[in-house]
Formats: sequence, structure tokens, C-alpha cells
Amino acid sequence: MILEVAILDIRSGLTTEFEAAFKTASPIIASMPGYISHELQHCLERSHRYILLVRWQTLADHTVGFRQSPEYQQWKNLLHYFYDPFPTVEHYFNVDE
Repeated sequence: MILEVAILDIRSGLTTEFEAAFKTASPIIASMPGYISHELQHCLERSHRYILLVRWQTLADHTVGFRQSPEYQQWKNLLHYFYDPFPTVEHYFNVDE
């Protein structure tokens, strides 16, 4: 399993709209091959910051299967407007397995 981690900084004053758009976008990512689960957490210290955690079966499921799909364009159209700056996305694996 691969864990995708993205820190999302949202444009000032748009967190409510972002959360609504994310609810619309969630079924898109959940429908992708190799998807396991995801969660969006809201930061307590910085009201404009979220962390997105997505579990994939493989790195390619995210970087190729999702990112190069038509569904990703829908995801992008719904969410990328809100990011400032554009998030850095990193991938992690469990060292205990």
C-alpha cells in the first residue's frame, strides 16, 4: 500500500466552498482502480490548511492510473482553483511491512 500525502492551502475565505467541492469530487477518486481509501483533515492551527491522505494499492495507481485519466480532469476542474499555492504531493510506504 502507498500513502499519498498532500498539504492543501486554500485561498482565503473559500474553505466552505472548498469543502463542498471536495464532497462532490470524493466519488471521483473513490471510483479509480487501485484506490483503497482517503480522508481530508482540517488543520486546527491554520484555518486555511487541510491534509489529504489517500491510500493506493501502488504508486502507479495514483501517478498513472488516476493522474492520466479523464476522471482526473474532473477532479482538477472541481478543486485546483482553491489551492494557493499548488500543493506538493508525496508518497509514503509503511516501514513495518
